[in-house]
Amino acid sequence: MAPDYLALKQSMAAAEADPDVDTGPAAVALVRQWLDRYESEIIGRRLESPNEFNGTMIQWFHWYGEADGGHWRRLSQEAGNLAAAGFTGIWLPPAYKGSGPTDVGYGVYDLYDLGEFDQKGTIRTRYGTKQEYLAAVQACRQAGLQVYADVVFNHKIGADSPEDFGATPYDPANRNQGLGNERTIRAWTNFRFEGRQGQYSNLIWHWYHFDAVDHNLLDQGMPAIWKVHGADFEHNVDLEKGNYDYLMGCDLNINHPEVRSELKAWGEWTLDTVGVDGFRLDAIKHIASDFFIDWIGHVERHAQRDLFVVGEYWSNKLESLSWYAANSGGRMSLFDAPLHYNFHAASTSGGQFDMQRLLDGSLMQTMPLLAVTLVDNHDTQPLQSLQSTVEAWFKPLAYAVILLRDQGYPCVFHADYYGAQYGERRHGQEISIDLASHRFLIDRFLRARSKCAYGAQYDYFDHFNCIGWTRLGTPSHPRAMAVLMSDGDAGWKWMEVGKAHTVFRDLSGHIQGAITTNGDGWANWRCLGGSVSVWVEQELITELGVVLD
Repeated sequence: MAPDYLALKQSMAAAEADPDVDTGPAAVALVRQWLDRYESEIIGRRLESPNEFNGTMIQWFHWYGEADGGHWRRLSQEAGNLAAAGFTGIWLPPAYKGSGPTDVGYGVYDLYDLGEFDQKGTIRTRYGTKQEYLAAVQACRQAGLQVYADVVFNHKIGADSPEDFGATPYDPANRNQGLGNERTIRAWTNFRFEGRQGQYSNLIWHWYHFDAVDHNLLDQGMPAIWKVHGADFEHNVDLEKGNYDYLMGCDLNINHPEVRSELKAWGEWTLDTVGVDGFRLDAIKHIASDFFIDWIGHVERHAQRDLFVVGEYWSNKLESLSWYAANSGGRMSLFDAPLHYNFHAASTSGGQFDMQRLLDGSLMQTMPLLAVTLVDNHDTQPLQSLQSTVEAWFKPLAYAVILLRDQGYPCVFHADYYGAQYGERRHGQEISIDLASHRFLIDRFLRARSKCAYGAQYDYFDHFNCIGWTRLGTPSHPRAMAVLMSDGDAGWKWMEVGKAHTVFRDLSGHIQGAITTNGDGWANWRCLGGSVSVWVEQELITELGVVLD
C-alpha cells in the first residue's frame, strides 16, 4: 500500500478549518496515526533489508571550517575512512556559488555554479571546484556512502543590479502589520549570472520572481519588509512574527510558475549531474509546506527511485514540527531540534536535569521514522546565532542516545568528530573557540551500533540522574548490549539483556573489569558519574579489535 501523502495534508487542512480542534495536538496525533498506517511501507521503500540496517550520517562541515578551497579534496581522501568507521550517509555543505569566495553556501547566488564559472570574484567555491566536488561525491559513492546535497530554496543574495518596482512596507516584527501604501522602491533583485552565460539554465531572475526584500535604495532609513507588487506572503509557514515567510535577501516567490519550474529543473539537473541520493533542505519553516509535496514527488519521479530528504525546521516545539510534517504530507524527515535542546539543557544543569525526561517532546519519541537526531550542528555551535552548544562532558551521553537506540536516523557533527579551533573578533575582542574531538568514543559507539543495536529495546528511565536501556539483538545480529549513563554521581541499575551467564565488558573503557549476567539474563550494570558505559559481550571486544586497558 503506497503512502498517501496528500491524505495527510488534507487531514491537517480539515483540522485547521475546524474551530473546535486544537491544531497543535491534532497535528501530533494525525502524523502519528499516518505513520502507524504507512510506516512499514515507507521503511520497505527506503531499504532493501529494513529491519537489519542501522544507517548513520555525518554532517561533513561546520560553519568555521577552512575556506581554502580544499574541502572537497579532503573529503575524497577521507571517504573510505568514514565508511570503514560505520557511516553510511554524508550530508555535504551547499556546493554552489554563494555571495563570495568564503560564503558557507547559505548566501546563495547561483544554484547552477558548482565552482565552474568566474562569478562573485571567484571560480571555485569556499569548498573547491566543480571537478573536485564531483570527484568527492564519486569517492563517497564508491566507498558505499549515500550523498545528501544541501540546498537553499528560500532566498537569493548578491544580485547583479537593482530594479525599480512597486512594493508595500510591513513591520519586520509583525508581517501582518502594514506600514503604509504601495510605492516604488529600488532593490537588488536582478540576477543575470553573466559568468555562466545561460549554460544549464537561461532564466534571468527579476523582481517579480520574489515576494519580499528587506531594503529600499530609495529610502534606506526605513526599516521594513517590502512585499513585492502582485505577490503575497506565503501561507503554511512558521507563524513567528505573524508570518515568517521572509527571512533574508530576496525571498523567492515559491508560487510563481517560473520559480517552481526552475527549482524542479535544478533538482533534475543535480540528480543527473552530481548523482546524489537525497537532499537537506534549508530554512523550510520560511517556505510553504505544500511546495515540497510537489517538488519531492517531481524529483523522485525523475530519479525513478525514493530519495532521502530532510528539512531544517528549527523549532523546539513538537506541535510546530508535527504541523509542518502534516502539511508537507509526511514527505520529508525533520531534524530533531527538541532532542538537541534537551541535551543542551541537561548539559548545562549541573546534574539537576531529570534524565527520565530526556526524550520528552522529541521527534525520536513521537515520530521516530521522520526524526533525524543530532547533538549539535553548524547553527548551534559557539558564535552562531542559534548557539546552544551541548557541553563537552555530556556529548558522549548524547551520542550514545542517538547512536545506540532504536529510534531515529542519527547525524554526527563534523566538529564533534574531528574537533574544531576557530575564532572571531567581536566588540573589539578576539574570541577563541576550541571544540574537543569525540571521535574516539563515537567510533566505538558506531561499532556497537553496527553489531549490537538491533532487536528489542528495554528502557530503564526510572531515576532522576541514572538511566539506561538494553538491546537484545536479532537472529542476524545476535549480540546484546546494555547502555547506562548518569549526569550525576556514579550509577548502577539492574537491567535485562536476555543472555544468561554471559560476560560483558564496557566498550567505552570507562569501567575496567567484567560483568556477568545471571541465569535469567539480568545484571547489575554500572557507570561512572557524568559518564556513559556501553556494555557489550566480551567476545565482541576481540572481534572488533578493541583494546581495553
